[in-house]
Amino acid sequence: MNEAVSRRSAMRLIGAAGVVGGALGAGACAPTVPPGAGLRSTAPAAPADAEPGGANRIDALLERLTLDEKTALLHGARDPASLGQAGYLPGVPRLGIPALRLADGSAGVRVTETATALPAPVLLASAFDPALAREYGRVVGREGRALGQDVVLSPMANLIRTPYAGRNFEAFAEDPRLTADLVGEMVRGIQDEGLIATVKHFALNNQEHGRDTVDVIAAEQTLHETELRGFEAAVAAGAGAVMGAYNRVNGVHACENKPLLDELLRGSWGFDGWVMSDWDAAHSTVAAIGAGLDMEMPGGTHFGRPLREAVRGGTVPEAAVDLAVHRILTTMDRFGLLAARPAARPPRNAAAGARVARKVAAAGAVLLRNEHGTLPLSGAAARSIAVIGPTGQVPFVGGGGSAHVVPDGAPAPLSAIRQRAGNGSTVRYALGEDLYGRPLPATLLTPAADLDHRVVAPGRGWRHEGEFRLAADDEWTLLVHYTGQRPGVRLDGEELFPVRQGITEHYAGGLLGSAPDGMAVRRRTLALKAGTHRLAVTAAGGDKGQRFRLRHITGAIRAADLAEAVKTAKSARSVVLFAYEDATEGRDRTSLALPGGQERLIEAVAAANPRTTVVLNTSSGTTMPWLSRTGAVLQMYYPGQEGAGATADLLFGDVDPGGRLTQTFPADERATPVGGDPRRYPGVGGRQEYSEGIHVGHRWYDAQHVTPLFPFGHGLSYTTWHYEGLAVRPGGARGQRGSLRVEFTVRNTGRRKGTEVAQVYVGPSPELQLDQPVRALAGYRRLTLAPGQAQRVTVDVDARALSSWDPERHAWVLGTGRREVFAGRSSRDLPLRSKVVVGSR
Repeated sequence: MNEAVSRRSAMRLIGAAGVVGGALGAGACAPTVPPGAGLRSTAPAAPADAEPGGANRIDALLERLTLDEKTALLHGARDPASLGQAGYLPGVPRLGIPALRLADGSAGVRVTETATALPAPVLLASAFDPALAREYGRVVGREGRALGQDVVLSPMANLIRTPYAGRNFEAFAEDPRLTADLVGEMVRGIQDEGLIATVKHFALNNQEHGRDTVDVIAAEQTLHETELRGFEAAVAAGAGAVMGAYNRVNGVHACENKPLLDELLRGSWGFDGWVMSDWDAAHSTVAAIGAGLDMEMPGGTHFGRPLREAVRGGTVPEAAVDLAVHRILTTMDRFGLLAARPAARPPRNAAAGARVARKVAAAGAVLLRNEHGTLPLSGAAARSIAVIGPTGQVPFVGGGGSAHVVPDGAPAPLSAIRQRAGNGSTVRYALGEDLYGRPLPATLLTPAADLDHRVVAPGRGWRHEGEFRLAADDEWTLLVHYTGQRPGVRLDGEELFPVRQGITEHYAGGLLGSAPDGMAVRRRTLALKAGTHRLAVTAAGGDKGQRFRLRHITGAIRAADLAEAVKTAKSARSVVLFAYEDATEGRDRTSLALPGGQERLIEAVAAANPRTTVVLNTSSGTTMPWLSRTGAVLQMYYPGQEGAGATADLLFGDVDPGGRLTQTFPADERATPVGGDPRRYPGVGGRQEYSEGIHVGHRWYDAQHVTPLFPFGHGLSYTTWHYEGLAVRPGGARGQRGSLRVEFTVRNTGRRKGTEVAQVYVGPSPELQLDQPVRALAGYRRLTLAPGQAQRVTVDVDARALSSWDPERHAWVLGTGRREVFAGRSSRDLPLRSKVVVGSR
């Protein structure tokens, strides 16, 4: 065992020097971390009895563990006292090795108890503020510990590669540099509080479509310059665990990919924590443990009995099992979990969590459009307001799937707007579009039945069959709301809500998957012909009994809702229209347009009142054929439990919108880095090609000369800004070789205090014979200035930002020669530019 660990340590030291090579190559340049950040997070101090003999103590534990106990530490099991968390590791009580509980935590801790529902990571990222990411991580870390968890499955370091990806709201950005900065700081924040962070999904898990089968093909340069940057930053920040992805990477499953797990992660980057599989993402025993997978979750299909048999049969050396156990126990010891007296868990601080949630929601909000002073609301426009849209009344807290959090509470935006507008104002509301349906008239069916308030007792069943007649063709949406086993609903012999395979059955979205009263919801939209239709409903009470209701939305209901919205808009001086798009783990988006009848609703309302602000609660880039008809558009993504208050702060100008887009919004669905090429997305024949290479996100738009709807880094303010005085010289980044210091002045030229995100980009090196971006993000600064105030901004551009990955040398190489440097407000608004010679000395 000691010999195996020593070999690993030696490999780590060699890799740090940039010597180790492999199928994916190795880095010779230190990972980029934000200024002032160390290479390791501030983990809890090791217990007094753990150092300096901690390693010896782990070895002593290993000697006392039986093979059965060792393998029990390498796979999940059923929790006898579950808190609703994602996973559980039983531990070995006789040796004082405690159980581990692992919870999802992309936007707050996901257990059955309430927790702070934070804004989606994409909204956090839009603040361009690494310090805020650390603060966000601390909330997750403290609450995870307070809620009985030891490991959080967060952050998600995958890039936003395609706007169709269902989990883009859980990601940070399309840009590798920005993602790396924020992921690293979130890891530090989580682990500051004593919770083990798990960076995921390693690697290239950038879509939900076919995620467990697709083979992702990416060249070495592409990997290192794009997707791997965030994971490398997490390792540099000291992340305790890494989660392997579902997909294959260059022909090999990620969870048994030796070039990824052994040569790169451990050999080159020096990762010393443990690697777990995503849930049911392990596909083998011998290959997986040999490649460097340490833990199979959530059960022991491959690392339970099959692993024990492989050891006894000689196909897996017991030393490989010992090494995996050693990694897990060492990490647990680092966080004080093996101490004789583990640190007490802190109490939850719900008020502090709520404050951070509101701060993040306001800081990351992006004002995309603002014509004719539509925002902020003031004067008569602030005293006569129409609020329209279902998510104006039902708060859209977060996305679906493993990011869903049960919030302490979540006020409705309508309530927050009414409160902020104050006495003497008039705030009217119109639904605009129904999400949850209207009751079916009891007399609709023959024989008649009340299908809106049905209760089925435990152990009983209920059934009703009837007919109804339509006088004309119509589009109906039928919805079933239920509390137990989903009722069966058959229309003309077809089951409308069949049980779906895999996680899509369980993950139905953060908004549409449940009604305001908590009932689960499924919906189906159908074009019904005139004539007679037969409806059959069956329901079972199960062990606990259940309630259910069947509801509907018809063409007449939609028309009436639209007419009421237009009438309400006409009666007010200003309109705030909330639009939604519900995304979830388990499925990708099928369109970048707003779903349902929302486009028609926006066009009709904006035609009735041009002072219409559209607030977008969407997951990713959205097409906007209605844009020119609106007064303003405010991108709030999924704003968490405090989103209502933050939205009101922004609408009324109490806070300046300081968020900037971390992903490009396309003008056309076909004009994206993956649009029109099925080999890039979603893949052909189970194979997906990252043939765009290093040109991810805004880099592709620049390389292809495509004009987006809104560029990366875009965001408006309630004041105006001026940039001047660009100066660039070698020797920034603490005098690092090949670094630059970029200085310029930013001036608030308006009449209001405002927040700006100043951005620096660099052009390609003429001396590198490698593919390079037209412009790459090299740095940024978030600053807040009073009216008329100016600030001299300094951005140090480190060598990594000026380097490219050379697949022949398997290393980063500095891009020397005369290079252009840009500064400004977005990737397409760069008024300042200069040239500087980057030297190798």
